[in-house]
Amino acid sequence: MKYGIIGINGRMGKKIKSLFKKNEHKLVFSFDINHKMEKEKPEVLIDFSMPGALDQTIEFIEKFKCPLVIGTTGFTDEQLAELQTVAQSYAIVQALNFSVGIQMMIKMAGFLNDNIPDWDVEIEETHHHFKEEKPSETANMLKNVFDTDVNVSSLRLGNVPGDHKIHFGGLGEIITISHRALSGRTFAEGVLKSAEFILNKKSGYYSFADVLFRNQNANIK
Repeated sequence: MKYGIIGINGRMGKKIKSLFKKNEHKLVFSFDINHKMEKEKPEVLIDFSMPGALDQTIEFIEKFKCPLVIGTTGFTDEQLAELQTVAQSYAIVQALNFSVGIQMMIKMAGFLNDNIPDWDVEIEETHHHFKEEKPSETANMLKNVFDTDVNVSSLRLGNVPGDHKIHFGGLGEIITISHRALSGRTFAEGVLKSAEFILNKKSGYYSFADVLFRNQNANIK
């Protein structure tokens, strides 16, 4: 596919470019602070930039009339509503985390919550010290599985790509679900799956769960 990256010089932008190149996809557009390259019209845009760049991203979508995969975090409710409005005309996959394992973790956590609702629950997350959000958006995703307010413990250490744990405690036993991202490549692989999923879709607002579990969702076209 012909693709473009917004935020190409960031940590994720570089990993996405490397993985897509290995899969023989063609980078035809890239954008970042003090950088712009445009060779051809992209078939899909990928955005891992900053919330303040959203207006520029929407301009590019409307210019190229192509779908968008966006992993930028930190959006306000108003910005997310704006993305949903754009999705009425162009297909968008928007996710806070593109890890397959995290999506499986969410499903397991939901199963345990349904079957042991009276157990204590605590969430623990660790990221590299460059991560500004505390707790992480992924930890908040995990927290949203539960109906009650669950405590989140956050650590920022070294160059850890991302560790997440959910602890379930009964009076006589503890169950812990854990996920460790070994490198940013795992997120880039999820972005690639999302780009392939959305490539020929005309409109719609999709999550990464839609990408992974499309066969379980009859409303996904």
